[in-house]
Amino acid sequence: MPGNAGKGRPVIFGEVLFDRFPDGGDILGGAPFNVAWNLRMLGADPLFVGAVGNDDLGQRVRAAMIGAGLDTSGLQVALEAPTGTVQVILEAGEPRYDILADQAYDRVDAGALAEVIPDPIPLLYHGTLALRAEPSRRACSWLTGRAHRRFVDVNLRQPWYSPEGVLDLIRGADFVKLNLDELRELAPGADDAERVAGLIERAGIGEAVILTAGADGAGIHTRAGARFEQAAPRLVDLQDPVGAGDAFASVVMLGVLEGWSWPVTLERALGFAAAVCTLQGATSSDPAFYAAARGLWS
Repeated sequence: MPGNAGKGRPVIFGEVLFDRFPDGGDILGGAPFNVAWNLRMLGADPLFVGAVGNDDLGQRVRAAMIGAGLDTSGLQVALEAPTGTVQVILEAGEPRYDILADQAYDRVDAGALAEVIPDPIPLLYHGTLALRAEPSRRACSWLTGRAHRRFVDVNLRQPWYSPEGVLDLIRGADFVKLNLDELRELAPGADDAERVAGLIERAGIGEAVILTAGADGAGIHTRAGARFEQAAPRLVDLQDPVGAGDAFASVVMLGVLEGWSWPVTLERALGFAAAVCTLQGATSSDPAFYAAARGLWS
């Protein structure tokens, strides 16, 4: 079972940015920001730590956070870099991302964190993209030193990673989430089960690897050798899959925080990820969307 991270606020660290779509629209996102948003709308009280530029997009981020009831005390302003943007390109229904260099989320200042971060942090979430640059990598390291447990969500985005660098970032994490393609790139093995076991040992993962496989569902593989797998729910109103992985991660984190069993966590995470696929973009500002998910859980 996931156990319970104890009292306190989870800290979500990393990129906040705008996904820009082919039709000219843009949607607020970034994997860590999506996770923080989902957790808040699902009833948790996360603290998001990241950075925006001193620009109109940064003001939109702050206004959206206030509207959703997200604490803005961990949102820094990087004066010499713009708020992050990513061009989303859909190819055969799957998203591809054109990610720019030197964005505000690369410049989180570790020195400004002590005033706003709870100590200890019961559960720290971060991805891998925002750790491509030294300032944010240093800030995340500072947070890691104060975290009771750590959840790493692998996001391999060309050209901003190397397999060896990603392995360093996940080393010693309690929970690591990644998809099948990412697993096969990071871990050798005769099959996926051997790859997962090897990754757990090689990276010293403390509790579990969470492995997603898109429409084929997901599995949770614990360090103790237990394995839980479920198929994804059938979708009848697919809009786009952007944010499905972030939605899944949000509910897995909620399961860890609330002490759900792994089978219950897996079922609820897959169901919520499927619901997010009925949206355009990764999140919704409609509280009823999230209330419906929590209603199913009870």
